[in-house]
Amino acid sequence: MDFLQLLPRLLLGVLALVMFGLGLSLSLDDFRRLARHPKAVFIALGLQVVLLPLACFAIARALGLSPVFAVGLMLLAASPGGISANLFSNLFGGNVAMNISLTAINTVLSIVTLPLVVNLSLAYFLSDQGNAVSLQWQKVVEVVAVVIVPVALGMLVGARRPALALRAEKPFKLFSALVLLAFALIAIAKESSALAAGLATIGPAVVVFNLVSLGAGYFLSRAAGLDKSMATAICYEIGIHNSTLALYIALSLLNNFEMALPAALYSIVMYITATLFGLTVLRRKAAQGVHS
Repeated sequence: MDFLQLLPRLLLGVLALVMFGLGLSLSLDDFRRLARHPKAVFIALGLQVVLLPLACFAIARALGLSPVFAVGLMLLAASPGGISANLFSNLFGGNVAMNISLTAINTVLSIVTLPLVVNLSLAYFLSDQGNAVSLQWQKVVEVVAVVIVPVALGMLVGARRPALALRAEKPFKLFSALVLLAFALIAIAKESSALAAGLATIGPAVVVFNLVSLGAGYFLSRAAGLDKSMATAICYEIGIHNSTLALYIALSLLNNFEMALPAALYSIVMYITATLFGLTVLRRKAAQGVHS
């Protein structure tokens, strides 16, 4: 068995560890906290479940993405918030506790919404390709197992051994970032010719989608009356997606390296776009607040 055949199994184990690390930072209080901020939760989930897939679909059509790339981008849009969302929210004055709570509920909700969005995308974009695939329900069970079970185990460790969980949290986050980068580079290298051919469309599509996600999260939240810290939390929660999960589904469950390229490219450029958004929009808004 060569490395590329072994890759899906490695990615399965890595994703389980990443989700376990996420569970270490979660508690039942994070779910209870959501009840105290119903408006913020409603806005965040509405943006994640409804607006982002629609915006992503519009971007894919407007920029003429190939069917496989379009499905890959839709897969990314349907993925819940990533661990890095907490880091960016903390850097730019967001309500990190809310980020953690939203990540918890988004992860659970994605068990239903992600397969639905992916299957609809596959049916729409690949229905006339002759080799259409689908995310079948037995594979959905695999997603549930690799997402919910490790998160629950991480929460259990965090509740029973809080000191150990606190010490392990940062190493797990660093591990997640390094492994995600490694898998992204592998996917890009494997399909370098496809990426080169489609870079003119897939590159702008990934950047535009990321900026639309961040902008919608912040400005629509502010327009709805949420304060800056809550809007910043929502901005990064829906603007920083779990690309590890998207890569896993594309490479392991759908067995398509090309479909993984949007997530692979996104996992690299999101750090740039998220930082620039924070520096140009969130910092500027803070400065205006000081002078007003």
